Parts: sequence; C-alpha cells; structure tokens
Amino acid sequence: MLRKIPLALVGLVVGFILTSIGFVAYAIGNSTLNLAGFFYGIPLLLGGLALKAAELKPIPFSQETSPEIIALRENQATDTQNQLRKDVTRYRYGQEAHLDDALERLGLSPTDEERPILTTIKEVEIDGNYTLVLQFNSPLITLETWEEKLEKITKFFGANITAKIINTQDNLIDLALIRNQQSSPVEVA
Repeated sequence: MLRKIPLALVGLVVGFILTSIGFVAYAIGNSTLNLAGFFYGIPLLLGGLALKAAELKPIPFSQETSPEIIALRENQATDTQNQLRKDVTRYRYGQEAHLDDALERLGLSPTDEERPILTTIKEVEIDGNYTLVLQFNSPLITLETWEEKLEKITKFFGANITAKIINTQDNLIDLALIRNQQSSPVEVA
C-alpha cells in the first residue's frame, strides 16, 4: 500500500497544511504556531515540489497476475526478478527512465533520445518456468540489436535467468526474463 503513495504527494500535502497553519496563525497573532508552520511547512512544500519534478511513475502491469502465477513466482522467482518487479512498480526519484542504467550498461541506450522506454510488465509462465516480461517501446533500437545483446542481457540479469525476445510489433519489444529450470534451488532435507 505504501509503495503506491508517491513521496512527493506526501511532502506537498503536509507542507501545504503546515504552511497554511502558519499563515492562519500569523493572521490571528499566534507567533509560536506561526513560526512552526513556516519553519516546517515551507521546506516540506518546496521539498515536495522538488520531488514532484523528479518523479518517475510506476510501470503498470499489462495484465493481472493470476493466483497460479503468483504461486509460481513464490516458488521459482529469482532475487533479481523480484527486485526488478518491485523497482519498476514503485515511484522512483531522480531517474530519467526505468532501467536507464541497465540499458546503458547493456549497450541499448547510446543516447537519451535512443533509449528504449519500459512501458508495461507482466508475469507469465513459459514452459513451466516463472517469467517476468518487460515490454519496451524501442523505435530507434532495432530488433537485430536486441537479439545481438541477448547473451549479454542473460549474463547481466544473473545465472538463473535466460533472456528471450518473445514478441515484437510496432516498435514494441517483449523481453522475457525466464527462470532457468536447470538452476532451480536444491531442496535440503
């Protein structure tokens, strides 16, 4: 629940309330409340505005995750898949785009203008394996470039993940991060 509330909104609301209290206290001559309202309210309001300017909204799911897929995620998902899913589905601050650093390291973002943009994610099952699918709008990076980078993408996201392009249409690339079956955790008795 708290992951869905933007920090910028909290700063704006609390800052506005405290600043308003400060102005009202000034008007009625309550100097203590006036100082507290201004001293805390204005910095919070300005901080909320700064966060709002640097806010990156969460990426939506393209389809609702079924209970079967959630159970599969709980049993199979790697730490990388879980961290990636959590990172892109929450508000971020100070970044230009989701996964911008990763795309740059993978050689898929030569410039900010050419960077593919993550548009949606979904969780599915492919051949009995938990899969996190990242859909990118990639008008300036070709499918051939993505395919050349698949091995590097696989290594980048960890030993227990295989990267595969499962769908392309109208500049959209669906990059599937599939949990490797061979690398499934060994159960200890």
